[in-house]
Amino acid sequence: MPRLAPVIREATPSDADLLLQLWAETTRTGEPDEQARRDAVQALANTAADPESKLLVAEGDDRIVAALFLSRGPISPLSLDSAVHTSYLVVAPSHRRHGYAHALMEAGVSWAEEKGVEQMSAFTDGSRETNRFLARLGLGTVATVRLASTAALRKKLSVERARSAAGSNRHLVEVLAQRRTARRRQAGA
Repeated sequence: MPRLAPVIREATPSDADLLLQLWAETTRTGEPDEQARRDAVQALANTAADPESKLLVAEGDDRIVAALFLSRGPISPLSLDSAVHTSYLVVAPSHRRHGYAHALMEAGVSWAEEKGVEQMSAFTDGSRETNRFLARLGLGTVATVRLASTAALRKKLSVERARSAAGSNRHLVEVLAQRRTARRRQAGA
């Protein structure tokens, strides 16, 4: 029996619970609390009101089984050219390899064409499967995105600053000492 084409539409605030369930299913996070639900409703309302972004959902088996966030923005801080940036591509494990991600990306390309945008980027969660899918579509790696809390980053920056103030070449001295020790051990073996 041939597969039916996925139904792709824009998410609405009323989709918040279904999207939170999808995220929990794909990221193996716990059940969202009431604050997370309120935040999701507000975030979806903000996205719906923003002409430069949208959250697309794919429906299958009478529920939301996949989603993709799109936003239009500059390619770089020094460029007037814009790109459609895709992120948070999620597909329920039971619905993978059924064309949902492909259909969402097609809808993203259509939106980019409507906006007159000639470039697209994709931010991923780092999963091998997602990266392979995007590579098959012709998207190449141009950057690595890393994430940390501001508190953790502040702490690490303070430690790094203190380390460099103690001696700018201290780390180099430690590395060279470790190499000498390793060479001595290797020569003795």
